Amino acid sequence: MSALPSYTQNGQTITFAFAQPLQLTIVTPEIIRVFINRGEQGESYAIEGHKIQATDFTIESAGDHYIIRTSALTIHLDSERHLDTFDKDGNALITDYRGERIHLKGVDKVHERLVEAEGHSVTKAPTKSDQGYYEIIKSLAPDEYLYGLGDKTGYLNKRGFAYDNWNVDNPAPQLEILPNIYKSIPVMLGLKNGHPYGIFFDNTYQSHLDMGKESNHYYFYSAVQGNLDYYIIGGTTLKDIVTNYTYLTGRTPLPQKWTLGYQQSRWGYSASQEEVQAIADNLAKYDLPCDAIHFDVDYMDGYRVFTWDKDKYQGNPKKFITKLNQQGLKVIPIIDPGVKQDSDYHIYAEGLKKGYFVKSADGDVYINKVWPGNAAFPDFGRPEVRQWWANNGKFLTDLGVAGIWIDMNEPATFEGPIPDDVVFNDQDTPSTHKKMHNVYGHNMAKATYAGLKEQTGNRPFVITRAAYAGTQKYSTVWTGDNRSMWPHIQMMIPQLCNLGLSGFSFTGTDIGGFASDTTSELLTRWIEGAIFSPLLRNHAALGTRQQEPWAFGEPTLNIYRKYLKLRYRLIPYLYDLFAKETKTGLPIMRPVVLNYDQDPRVRDLNDEYMVGDDILVAPVVQKSQFKRLVYLPAGNWVDFWNGAEYAGNQDIVVDTPLDKLPLFVKQNTILPWGPAVSHISDEPLKAMTFRVFGTQGTYQHYQDNGRDFKYQSGEWNNYTITVDHNKVNVQLTHHGYQPVYQQITVELSDHVVKLTYDNDSSCYRE
Repeated sequence: MSALPSYTQNGQTITFAFAQPLQLTIVTPEIIRVFINRGEQGESYAIEGHKIQATDFTIESAGDHYIIRTSALTIHLDSERHLDTFDKDGNALITDYRGERIHLKGVDKVHERLVEAEGHSVTKAPTKSDQGYYEIIKSLAPDEYLYGLGDKTGYLNKRGFAYDNWNVDNPAPQLEILPNIYKSIPVMLGLKNGHPYGIFFDNTYQSHLDMGKESNHYYFYSAVQGNLDYYIIGGTTLKDIVTNYTYLTGRTPLPQKWTLGYQQSRWGYSASQEEVQAIADNLAKYDLPCDAIHFDVDYMDGYRVFTWDKDKYQGNPKKFITKLNQQGLKVIPIIDPGVKQDSDYHIYAEGLKKGYFVKSADGDVYINKVWPGNAAFPDFGRPEVRQWWANNGKFLTDLGVAGIWIDMNEPATFEGPIPDDVVFNDQDTPSTHKKMHNVYGHNMAKATYAGLKEQTGNRPFVITRAAYAGTQKYSTVWTGDNRSMWPHIQMMIPQLCNLGLSGFSFTGTDIGGFASDTTSELLTRWIEGAIFSPLLRNHAALGTRQQEPWAFGEPTLNIYRKYLKLRYRLIPYLYDLFAKETKTGLPIMRPVVLNYDQDPRVRDLNDEYMVGDDILVAPVVQKSQFKRLVYLPAGNWVDFWNGAEYAGNQDIVVDTPLDKLPLFVKQNTILPWGPAVSHISDEPLKAMTFRVFGTQGTYQHYQDNGRDFKYQSGEWNNYTITVDHNKVNVQLTHHGYQPVYQQITVELSDHVVKLTYDNDSSCYRE
């Protein structure tokens, strides 16, 4: 073995003098950056702001390797550039694989043609043909579970599968075999022999993650180009990993409270004012709580973005939007990035004049087809283009829309993919589609967020299909064009849970399925299973079977209504979880393993999830299943519906008739129980109820105006509710928002306690 390289130190960055210098930067005691400059310029799109904290660390030579140590992590680096990471107790977390890759055996050319002629695709191993290619290979332990990567298809535990990071609108049914869909979120979380860690690969170029598919002895990351740039993330628990990762890339901001309400959508509604009005009327007629209706591409004038077809809306869309608002319904229109090539269309003409569209290598504006036909694509990497796009959103906010849903922003195109050499900008520096593709949706979301914030003063509500790591700072996401099929309701839970582990807390799926035709049973089980997903939207494609709650009659309608009403009762709890998430990064909808990472039984559990720390949900995701096995982790659990108590660390059999969602609450939990309402009002609540599941407990409840940014200046309240058998105490522990609740009701198992706020003493009394 050769001698150890020399090193220099600049603050918390140590540079080792390999042929390609290796830099280790101590970001925090639990986050260390690994970096090799391979000539790529530009700043991170995922990480914004200064993240380095003053951290004590040591570096010493052990003869054949260096030891770099913080209070939380230890790294060994040898002369061959092998880098091994251990936790503070010496447990291996991330260790370089010392052997050679054993490539999966491919298909020879003759057989490849035969296989493809029969209609089968051929899996082709990644190659090193690109001059910028590099790979990182890490060892896998027999007892190692791998999570994260956003909403990649398949199961919670990603071990044994392989994925690409290249945003794509793939119309094929989203099954576990797909390597990539709409988002590229290259963060991986692991449990190695029960010890948690994370790795975030910050590279926007196309990359590949083999999670032990090629070999059970290693996993590897490869990229076609870019700097070697990744972050080692440590922590005592899996929760710590999520908290540290979201410290690095940002956390989902506190949403407006109404966005947690139910939202109704369908491609095709917005082609007619009368049809939208009929949907609004039916929501009221059938007593279905709802807060928003989404408008798909039909509302536009010939699919031209930032237009509204007035002929379909009696010449006055603003009047109609105002009418819907008066019925308690917000309007969320869709916007795509493709700008119709039409010299008489002001958005295109202005973008062309100012040079705001991406260009082919020959310097001409690049044109491809999307919904409006021939279209140009804004160069969202440039700050002035993002500002232009944000300003254009004023057309919609002036009409009274409450948020913007952005789609087709992978970017998707109808006449083949955009060539790698199309000129995009990386901020103010010319770059290529090859580098900027995966952050196109991210930059569009950032621009949309900025416009809504400036124009409305409210917390922006943006929904995006395409995303990169860090997009959670600007947008809600949904999992895209799923289908009305049982495998997709089964996949919903691991997809949303892995998004949560990857920093995305405000997530959802198209309830009932977007494409294909749903059934009454599937729709019923979907609303039950998704009822705690933060984004709660029923959405379907043009030409598919109607799937509004009333489309199948009874009993579907009654069951759907039952769960919507449950959702609205628990919106204060979801809002409390979002308030906590802004400080911890911990998602609202969680895999059970996030709360119980030392329980081997839950490390590969795909059909249960938790809401915060205290609610366990076990949906029925199989057709015609009227009993199911439910695993209860450690602790004691209370059946939400009948109060039956169960010890944890066991499987129980639960009856699951069509109207039953198995739902359990951790014993001695207190939950807020909001009023029965049809819409979330901007008017402050005068009272709040809390339900006690057990005989004691403490709960922190958050309150603000649910709308704007005044909470950032201290305009919020915190209530501490304490129950000890028959004794109930409520304290206002932070009071910056008016008005406070005038009455608080606490429902115990055998009686109810009512407390009234005494303005003179600023406290609650029975």
